[in-house]
Amino acid sequence: MSVVIPVSADWLTLREEADAASRSRSLARRASHLVHAPVTVHDLGSGTGAMMRWLAPRLPSPQTWVLHDWNAALLAHAAAAPPGSVAAVLTRVGHLETLRAEDLAGASLVVTSALLDVLSAEEVEAIVAACVGVGAPALFALTVDGDVALDPVDPGDRVFAAAFNDHQRRSAEDRRLLGPDAVAVAAGLFRAAGWSVRTDSSPWRLGDREPALVAEWLEGWVSAAVEERPALTEWAGEYLRTRRAQVLTGRLRVVVHHRDLLAWPS
Repeated sequence: MSVVIPVSADWLTLREEADAASRSRSLARRASHLVHAPVTVHDLGSGTGAMMRWLAPRLPSPQTWVLHDWNAALLAHAAAAPPGSVAAVLTRVGHLETLRAEDLAGASLVVTSALLDVLSAEEVEAIVAACVGVGAPALFALTVDGDVALDPVDPGDRVFAAAFNDHQRRSAEDRRLLGPDAVAVAAGLFRAAGWSVRTDSSPWRLGDREPALVAEWLEGWVSAAVEERPALTEWAGEYLRTRRAQVLTGRLRVVVHHRDLLAWPS
């Protein structure tokens, strides 16, 4: 089964600033000390290249980035304007369930961002096995951990959060997604291979400065919860009316918790 993650360039652009503010700088610094110039970075599920734009200035130069994604249009977008520290960008269209160590040949570092939670255990196992096989450290950023906090608090928050997390762990076309369990699974696989692992929190902290992102996230969050539990449909309508009004008046604050992971050969 091919791994196709339906995301739009508009959504990736909308979230890029929040992602950049949230990723773990301490793990990025540690990753920069694990590599030596010239650096070759393989970015899995690279999308529009946001991880490259964020991480490249933090790594030694010169750099070559190899961008992997199933969406050729997103890859073209990413390759069009690399950061100045990047000497070359290569693109590879493909699906992650077939990833092997040979696909990462020459890698100094393997990275992902906002990817692991939409993969199955088998797909994460393939990624970890490929990293271990090639001996390249791995920096996996912005994996949701299932914890969301909204202010003002509403009785529906926990209900919709639980339904959303169940949706994240759903079975999709014979694939059982890991959702909030993904970092723990990946960390366990790396440790079983004898690698060192560090994790760090990387929460989105959103408020009146990001109304468009808050609104888009809210709609998607509730929609996924209702898809998982259709009985919530009527409540969701009332809940969204209240929350939309709070977004419009700048009153809603949201913290969406993620975890970043860095693994390297011991």
